[in-house]
Amino acid sequence: MPNCISNICLATLVICCFSLLLNSQSLFAQANEADRLSLLAMKSQLQDPLGVTSSWNNSINLCQWTGVTCGHRHQRVIGLDLRHQSIGGFLSPFVGNLSFLRSINLANNSFRAEIPHEVGNLFRLQNLTLTNNYFSGKIPTNLSRCSNLVKFEASNNKLAGESPAEIGNLLKFQLLNIAENHLRGQLPASIGNLSALQEINVNGNRLGGRIPSTRSHVRNLISFNVGLNQFSGMFPPINNISSLEYIFIHRNIYHGSLPLDIGVNLPNLRFFIISGNNLTGSLQDSLSNATNLQKLDINRNLFSGKVSINFGGLQNLSWLNLGKNNLGTRTANDLDFITLLTNCTKLEVLVLDSNRFGAVLPFSLANLSTTMTGIAFGNNQISGFIPDGIANLVNLNALGVEFNQLAVTILKSLQMLFLHENVLQGTIPSFLGNLTMLTQRLLEVNDLLGNIPPSIGNCKNLILLTTRKNKPSGTMPRQLPRIITLSVLLNLSDNLLSGHFPAEVGKLKNLVSLDISSNMFSGEIPTTLGCTSLEYLCMQDNSFTGSIPSTLSSLKSITELDLSRNNLSGHIPQYLENLSFLSFLNLSYNHFESKVPIGQGITLKNYIVQKKLSKCAIGAFLLHIL
Repeated sequence: MPNCISNICLATLVICCFSLLLNSQSLFAQANEADRLSLLAMKSQLQDPLGVTSSWNNSINLCQWTGVTCGHRHQRVIGLDLRHQSIGGFLSPFVGNLSFLRSINLANNSFRAEIPHEVGNLFRLQNLTLTNNYFSGKIPTNLSRCSNLVKFEASNNKLAGESPAEIGNLLKFQLLNIAENHLRGQLPASIGNLSALQEINVNGNRLGGRIPSTRSHVRNLISFNVGLNQFSGMFPPINNISSLEYIFIHRNIYHGSLPLDIGVNLPNLRFFIISGNNLTGSLQDSLSNATNLQKLDINRNLFSGKVSINFGGLQNLSWLNLGKNNLGTRTANDLDFITLLTNCTKLEVLVLDSNRFGAVLPFSLANLSTTMTGIAFGNNQISGFIPDGIANLVNLNALGVEFNQLAVTILKSLQMLFLHENVLQGTIPSFLGNLTMLTQRLLEVNDLLGNIPPSIGNCKNLILLTTRKNKPSGTMPRQLPRIITLSVLLNLSDNLLSGHFPAEVGKLKNLVSLDISSNMFSGEIPTTLGCTSLEYLCMQDNSFTGSIPSTLSSLKSITELDLSRNNLSGHIPQYLENLSFLSFLNLSYNHFESKVPIGQGITLKNYIVQKKLSKCAIGAFLLHIL
């Protein structure tokens, strides 16, 4: 009898288990169907030019749909990955029904409208990536209900409003990237609750005020980026977060000095980008202890005094930008730190322009790393010679030493050469033609003389050339207008050039600005000028004769035209009234027989045919290294 009872119990147990199994399979099937219907509802709101979601149909199991990942156990949707698929339209509220979702990645598409509040229903969600779309509206406050959320990336969208304080409830949060949006207001103090946070990036918004002091409670922070906002106050309270490796606070309104022990407290610092603020005081010596430092950029602040950082220990340093401050004391040891930089074997860029450095340039400059690509000393009071050994810096392609008192040696690898407003003397060296990589060459306001070397025609990549206010003489080499890449500016003004201006100038079809004023050019104005794209043409104060060529009527974009102080004659062309962009015309001090044809078609703001006028203003085309 007991055996019978035992058998009955066992049979009953098997039946119960089988029944539960059938019920669970039924429930799984129902849940799977709910996921399928939700995805189809989401598909109906999408614009899918590449047909990525064409597989979302009844012919195959949803776990085989493109971009859909299912769990192995329950066959529920746990991942949705549609990144880089040119998909537009809306993210449907039905996404909130996919209750097993752990990851959503819609980056690099064209989604628009608001992030649906139903995302807050996804309590299992760990990663939400919406980068590079057109999402607008506010960040949903109920995102805080996604208690397992680790990463939220929504940079480069159109999100607006304030950052929700509720975000401080996401205690597993490690990464917050909402850069390049239209967010305003302050960062909420509740961010200090995010003890697991490793990266915060709010760069390029409209946030302001002070960084909350609770930020110092975030002890695992590695990257802190609040650049391109309107934050103010003293240096933000992050100086004691020893885990920090990347700090970006550039282009805000911070003032005051750097913390004295910043380099000691931040031993792991790699990037320290604080440019474009109002920071003052000295550059703290304690930065010598930040031996992992790779990039240091303090450009456009108000730092002053001697640079006394021991760069010799910063062997990973690749970028050093101290430009546009008040550094230096105009004494003999101002540039001693350059010798210490010779130990920085990875250094590529050194920018010291627009400071108060006043020493003789040390010869140790030639011993900098061969990885150097750019050096800028412009606008200081540095004197002496650039050492011959700088030619060993074989990768150097940009050298700016303008507005100093330097003599110079020049490198074959250069792409940009800024030597204007120094005390360069002697002839223009013919080896300039060997600098075939040059795209920009500025030699203006020096004391260079002699002929412009024909070898300049070898510079086939040149887009800008100015020799203004020197003393070169002779004719303009015909090789110069054969550099067909010249497009931004050709300025030979205030020199002693003579002879006929070559007709080959018509080959510079993309040239925007030509200034040959205040020379001794003679003969007729080349008719080939009409073949160019000139917007600014200044030929005043020469000895040109003949009439204004009819081909200039082709200069449909001409804005400024100055032919004054020549020996031109004949009639002033009627076509001038058809040059609709012409706003400045000076034909004074010539021998014309008629008046300027001002009709309905011409809108000159300034035209002069009989009285003296200063040279036509050509905008500054000096291109900075950085």
